[in-house]
Amino acid sequence: MNKLKDYAELTRFNRPIGSLLLMWPTLWALWLAADGQPDWSLLVIFVLGVFSMRSAGCVINDYADRKVDGHVDRTKNRPLPSGRVSEKEALALFAGLSMLSFFLVLLTDLQTILLSFVGLGLAALYPFMKRYTHLPQLFLGLAFSWAIPMAYSAQGGSLSDPILWMLFLANCFWTIAYDTYYAMTDRPDDLKVGIKSTAILFGQSDLMVIVCLQALTLSLLTWIGFFATLGWPYFLALSICIWLFYKQYQQAKDRDRQACFRSFLENNRIGCCVFIGLVISYFA
Repeated sequence: MNKLKDYAELTRFNRPIGSLLLMWPTLWALWLAADGQPDWSLLVIFVLGVFSMRSAGCVINDYADRKVDGHVDRTKNRPLPSGRVSEKEALALFAGLSMLSFFLVLLTDLQTILLSFVGLGLAALYPFMKRYTHLPQLFLGLAFSWAIPMAYSAQGGSLSDPILWMLFLANCFWTIAYDTYYAMTDRPDDLKVGIKSTAILFGQSDLMVIVCLQALTLSLLTWIGFFATLGWPYFLALSICIWLFYKQYQQAKDRDRQACFRSFLENNRIGCCVFIGLVISYFA
């Protein structure tokens, strides 16, 4: 049972916030591609795939950071740096979760299967970017957004649909914004051990850049609403998101580490709010 708890911690099954942040834009894409009537079997496939692939990403991320996490207060007690899970066990778990994700995607069409290889590459590449670039959050945005063209493809939507790529960009901007809040919690430790992030790159302009990225996100989501001729509930949801983003800013404006982390967590409300507005819009 102790080993199962260690595996749950390594895969973040005990902290599903990352899976939820990956799930919401995937659901947006399914609903938009299907004009509000997604295939329910695809819905199950993609929700399970989100959780399995995100868990695989967490495992490979901790494996990549196994020599660093021990020097960071927030991560020093994780299963790998504490020795509760071995490196071989972590790699085996990553392989198993990746195989499960691939099995799920095999239940879709050939184009979606081919797209999945790009997604796997992005997921495996992201953890190592923080050593070579100050933009690991950009690579996370690309990895988290790749489920969008996959969902469009599986649902029978066209990959040339401008709504798809507007949604892709919107989610990239949103991911960079909320993961910068996350990176702000680790900035002092990251500077000590030489890890790079947008929080370090943006410096004292971090909050201003986050606000700009959030504005770009809402602007693109608004254009999607016009292009897809969505109803008033969707635009009401976007208006609520403006207030939620403002609350995040007010909470984190003093750059307290715990406050920045709470602002990161509250992005789950953003994803849920947009999804609810989208679903109700199709009914309305």
